[in-house]
Amino acid sequence: MPGIDPDFLSILRCPVSRCALVQDGGTLVSTDKETRMAYPILDGGIPVLLEEEGKALSPEAWESVMVRNPSHD
Repeated sequence: MPGIDPDFLSILRCPVSRCALVQDGGTLVSTDKETRMAYPILDGGIPVLLEEEGKALSPEAWESVMVRNPSHD
């Protein structure tokens, strides 16, 4: 899956926590350790940032995403 433009990604926020997001494959993941929300990215590269479309990751899965994406704020 192509990456989301870094400038665009820098302005996107999790609709639940309002925290920054990181791209991990075909999902955007909130950097908020409390909510650990993940949102799908459609095939056309369009993120679906609706609370009802998100899912909470397990603490282990979220930590793994943050380790793979160390440049998050």
